Amino acid sequence: MKYYLIAGEASGDLHASNLMKSLRKLDEKADFRFFGGDLMAAEGGTLVKHYRELAYMGIIPVVMHLRTILRNMRQCKQDIARYRPDVVVLVDYPGFNLQIAEFVHQKLHIPVHYYISPKVWAWKEYRVKSFKKYVDEMLCILPFEVDFYRKHDYRVHYVGNPTVDAVAHRDHQNELFSEFISANELENKPIIALLAGSRRQEIAANLPTMIQAVKSFEGYQYVIGGAPGIEPSFYDELIASEPVNAIFGQTYRLLAQSSVALVTSGTATLETALLNVPQVVCYKTSFPRLSAWAFKNILHTPYISLVNLIAGKEIVKEFFAAGFTVENIREELKRLLHVQNYRKNMLENYREMRQVLGAAGASDKAAQIIFGKIRKDKLV
Repeated sequence: MKYYLIAGEASGDLHASNLMKSLRKLDEKADFRFFGGDLMAAEGGTLVKHYRELAYMGIIPVVMHLRTILRNMRQCKQDIARYRPDVVVLVDYPGFNLQIAEFVHQKLHIPVHYYISPKVWAWKEYRVKSFKKYVDEMLCILPFEVDFYRKHDYRVHYVGNPTVDAVAHRDHQNELFSEFISANELENKPIIALLAGSRRQEIAANLPTMIQAVKSFEGYQYVIGGAPGIEPSFYDELIASEPVNAIFGQTYRLLAQSSVALVTSGTATLETALLNVPQVVCYKTSFPRLSAWAFKNILHTPYISLVNLIAGKEIVKEFFAAGFTVENIREELKRLLHVQNYRKNMLENYREMRQVLGAAGASDKAAQIIFGKIRKDKLV
């Protein structure tokens, strides 16, 4: 069968690539065509457009690149129409993907499956109406999303969380600290990891403050986990003469060997928790007071990190908007590094959160639903 997938950022590339792998187990003749990234390309098929050409975040960047965004969307629609897949699988990235869903459902009458629901429970709840109209199957990866959609009378599937799969199947699981630092030419000191986001705008906004917060911790080394798709030279310009190192393509290895991590909100917060690393969630916003007001009055969620959202309580400290300061981050790091009961409590809460998420197998479950539904439709 023919599958068209669309992932617009690094985490989507990872999860879509694992989904492709699972689909191929069920469908030996699976043919893939996609907007995505290097991980998806490694699974075979045809990469039409890399997510690096799609990922614009924030009002100003979107407006500045509106012509490019519209051109990409037009190209995507035309490519799907020519390819005529058996199903279109959308992976998060709602601003782009909902437009595609409407076109595919209304104009091409091809089934649309959404893997990894956009975070409409946080804001833009009205988009649920579009899902009900244009998306045939919604495959959710967060347990609380099922109840959210149920109140909108929309039947969805909870397939488990693909980040659990990715962490469970990672390379170098039994690696020693000495092996890791030797392979990366690092010092024999405990590591504080810095994960500043997956997009250029995020990294440029978050990383300088993160570096200032960790510099006072003597006896530690500070290592940046480079984001997929971001060239090393971009980081070189930001860190200049700062006493930090950056490594690429090894985020899980880095986290597994770290004493603590500073993490920009997103999938990385969940990855860090699954790898059992104490963390501080940091996210700089352009207009702190306005952002704080919006969080309290517009967003329908009490937290910004996946860890806290899944647990339904505060496990990790979240410093964003006006709370994103060197002093706040530094004080929380001190507690996590030097107050053993405080650190132990966070790790115990991680364990409870993992139980809520469930075991690995999300990609396989999602693939079974997608393949099973297509095959059933073809038999009707």
